Amino acid sequence: MSLSSACNFKPARIVLFLASIWLFGNLASGEDEAAARPQVFYADPRVLADARARLATGDASLKPALDRLLAEAGRALKIRPPSVMDKHRIPPSGDKHDYVSQAPYFWPDPDSPDRYIRRDGERNPASDVDSDAGRLASVCSSVPTLALAYYFTGDERYAAKAAEILRVFFLAPATRMNPNLNFGQGIPGETEGRPTGLISARGLVPLMDAPGLLAGSKSWTAADQRAMSAWLNQYFEWLTTSRIGVGECREKNNHGSYYDCQAAAIALYLGKTDFARNLILEACTNRIALQIGPDGRQPLELGRTKSFDYSTFNLRALMDLASIGRNQDIDLWHYRAPGGGSIHQAMIFLAPYADPRKKWPFQQIHGYSRNALADLLLRAIPEYPDLAGALRFYPVNGLATSRSRLLFKTAEMAIPEQPAAENVKQARGERRNENPGA
Repeated sequence: MSLSSACNFKPARIVLFLASIWLFGNLASGEDEAAARPQVFYADPRVLADARARLATGDASLKPALDRLLAEAGRALKIRPPSVMDKHRIPPSGDKHDYVSQAPYFWPDPDSPDRYIRRDGERNPASDVDSDAGRLASVCSSVPTLALAYYFTGDERYAAKAAEILRVFFLAPATRMNPNLNFGQGIPGETEGRPTGLISARGLVPLMDAPGLLAGSKSWTAADQRAMSAWLNQYFEWLTTSRIGVGECREKNNHGSYYDCQAAAIALYLGKTDFARNLILEACTNRIALQIGPDGRQPLELGRTKSFDYSTFNLRALMDLASIGRNQDIDLWHYRAPGGGSIHQAMIFLAPYADPRKKWPFQQIHGYSRNALADLLLRAIPEYPDLAGALRFYPVNGLATSRSRLLFKTAEMAIPEQPAAENVKQARGERRNENPGA
């Protein structure tokens, strides 16, 4: 099978939307629908523009998702911008501008204190101490949240805070992170950094949408945009040529999937469209065919000690890559490997476990949350209507708050009226245990 025919293509569908207007303001009347779409690479720009227009005209069905987003943005307004310079430890390079973290599943060997041994799924609390992983995660969570809040409301406070956080972490000479993860997930006494440390940078994928969502804000300037592009060009060169980056690219499990998402999104941001398209096309054989069996099982994830968590975790990466691909008119959603594996088949395998009465039959050393599966179902059902019945096991009020409803085409549902405070309270409960770790 040739690269060009490896995946199915769908011609871009021309869809007419009403021109978007600000939720608490307005855009110029008669604005062209295509021009109203933000320049994003992860989220669906048509869904974003349509959601903003619907919210502006009083459509209440998306209000729970907006309420949750604005509550999270309100908390993000209060954070102190993180920096890699906040840490006390010195990276092996001697330069505090270098990112550094410790492997979370490695523990001191009780029989030999100078050695570390792997205990899969058991997180060593020491790995969270003075680690840049948490700082990068905070940036990659707060900035997209603030940028989306600005996009939907036009409130400059959100844009100003997002810009401040980006400048502190990536741009300002005194506080910026060097554009590499050479010292991610190191193991004391054994290695300074490992390719698997790149999984902690998966949040850069939604972060690539933030500058496009901030377009028009006085807080995010042309100089900021140029500086961010310069940082990302250096990081992309490191990501695609270094021992760490190439090593992660070669990983066959969720690590390889998240590498593809990160590399594709950054490449698109930088205008390296051919690189991104080739990477997404190659995911047909390098990821879907390799990772998903004909019955929908993901053997590489089922072999983990937290197999449910990792099965949903990897499938989310594949869906994210499919979403990025959809924006390039590449259809991973409906690709079926010669051996029978597909995203659809993986969802068919997992969907029955939306039922809390159905026991997960594989190893799961900690209790697990079904909420990650709920969000996957929301995104998958428009592509695979046969899965729609699985959503009945989740409260509609909880599903209604999912941010995915603002970013992607998701399952339709009747949203009951509910006070905003109750929507936010329920959403907070749903966020627990959404990711298994790394």
